[in-house]
Amino acid sequence: MVVVTDVPEAKRYEARLDGESEVAGVAEYIRTAELVAFVHTEVSPKYEGRGVGAALARAALDEARAANLRVLATCPFIAGWIDRHPEYQELLYQARSRVSD
Repeated sequence: MVVVTDVPEAKRYEARLDGESEVAGVAEYIRTAELVAFVHTEVSPKYEGRGVGAALARAALDEARAANLRVLATCPFIAGWIDRHPEYQELLYQARSRVSD
């Protein structure tokens, strides 16, 4: 089982396999009062293929939803994960174009 923890002082989510102290993967973010931008996700090669990236994405997006934050997915991994999981698409930040008078 993958355990994901928000570490706000490091501006990232950290994933560990249950019972292990080593960080298996991270999802780095920038958070404002209204938005969270996911800028980088990385899984240690030792843990690839074990669901670490998916656990990071799901936990981070679930917390964004609970906090009523919009998501800006500049990280290709998070963006691709959202593309494959349409139930998270409503979280995506949509820039509003300004209408000239």
